[in-house]
Amino acid sequence: MDSRISARALSAALGGWRTKEPVYEALADGIRLLCLDNRLAPRTALPAERELAGALAASRSTVAAAYRSLRDSGHISSLRGSGSVTLPLGRHDLGRAAAADGTIDLQQASPPAWPGLAGVMGDVAQSASTLVARVGYDVLGRIELREAIARHYERRGIPTRPDEVLVTTGAQSAIHLVASVLLGRGDRVLVETPTYPHAVDALRRAGSRPVGVPVTTEDGWDLDRAEQAFARTLPVMAYLMPDFHNPTGRSMTPEERDLFLLAGERAGSVLVLDETTSELDIDRGAVAPGFATAEPGTVVRVGSMGKTVWGGLRVGWVRAEGDLIRRLVAARPAQDLGTPEFEQAVVTRLLDDLDGILAQRSSLLRSGRDALVSALAEHLPEWRVPAVNGGVSLWIELNAPLSSAVVIDVRSRGVLLSAGPRFSVEGGHERHLRVPFTAPPEELVRAVRELAQSWRSVRAGAPATAVDRVGAVV
Repeated sequence: MDSRISARALSAALGGWRTKEPVYEALADGIRLLCLDNRLAPRTALPAERELAGALAASRSTVAAAYRSLRDSGHISSLRGSGSVTLPLGRHDLGRAAAADGTIDLQQASPPAWPGLAGVMGDVAQSASTLVARVGYDVLGRIELREAIARHYERRGIPTRPDEVLVTTGAQSAIHLVASVLLGRGDRVLVETPTYPHAVDALRRAGSRPVGVPVTTEDGWDLDRAEQAFARTLPVMAYLMPDFHNPTGRSMTPEERDLFLLAGERAGSVLVLDETTSELDIDRGAVAPGFATAEPGTVVRVGSMGKTVWGGLRVGWVRAEGDLIRRLVAARPAQDLGTPEFEQAVVTRLLDDLDGILAQRSSLLRSGRDALVSALAEHLPEWRVPAVNGGVSLWIELNAPLSSAVVIDVRSRGVLLSAGPRFSVEGGHERHLRVPFTAPPEELVRAVRELAQSWRSVRAGAPATAVDRVGAVV
């Protein structure tokens, strides 16, 4: 048995789980969603029935019936005297293996591969003999790629030397490595909420304690809360997505960037900027990069090709001062021994044609966004849909805190989504749903039709207390 979750922690993770009748099935659905989102890992021991009943202010019979439903659906197993434990997900969960059967997977907000990628890979393969002649173990990254990344930053107005770049196996690997070097157990780290959940996973794995600062689609970043959080908690690090924030799609104004930079410098915090979506512009137009005037050592930039070219191209990078790059290089062998040579050679070629790639991505994302917005206006006019100028998703506000219930229901209709609480740092967001617009327009329209059916079904079956509950809208 790998881990155990307490009744209090499970209660917090479930949030507003009383979304339908019978109540035990609503509880079972809430636990199923935690498993599907991997917020409950396989082989996690669940609380005893009596303990969970007390934490939820529910009857023990309700918890017992929920566990029985989870056993029947294959999500947990139970042994007398040993308790209940979650099981690895199977095909009954409509996982990605079922995508070929017509399932629309909107859990991953990544566009399909750039059309020219296969050709570039083919060209690079012609030089395979040269690639395999290299040692192959390089924790810093091949010099040709680091030079190309440095030139890319230069074009954006950020002077960069190749020795200020470390190549990684994707942005997630970069975030994990930076967190492991900068953070220690108990350190505070400022994080936007909602935010990219896998980044929070990496920050928590490093032992840190996230401090949430709200960001909304309408009002942007809560600057008062941000200033207070920097001054009160003195976070060692702040993890931010200043351009086309995931999931809200919001971009920081110059004033917001200036405040975060000033507050971070006063607190002695390192600002880690996740720029994986920063160049996915649709109609905002070119803007000057933020945080360019930061003091040395204050700002670390993380980038990758996962959103701009293809999620399967696992190449990312860290742009930082030379001293931190050296520390990252020293720490990296505990994580991996370098990025594959072939992928590095491919990305080196791609960076020379990035403007053309981004133009194609802009057109692709525009068609998806416009189709999704139009379908939502037609089929779900009661939902509040934000206007976004780029990025990969819409952060939609529902008019009842039923995000998790809708995600569970629409899953049975062949549409895979992640509920609002998946993007939370401190709980909540049951009134929100992230819907990516990276899929083909026809799939997005079909997904919205299924969502509309689920919304009507969930609303009809939800207790009045669930529909009328006042939730925090952030």
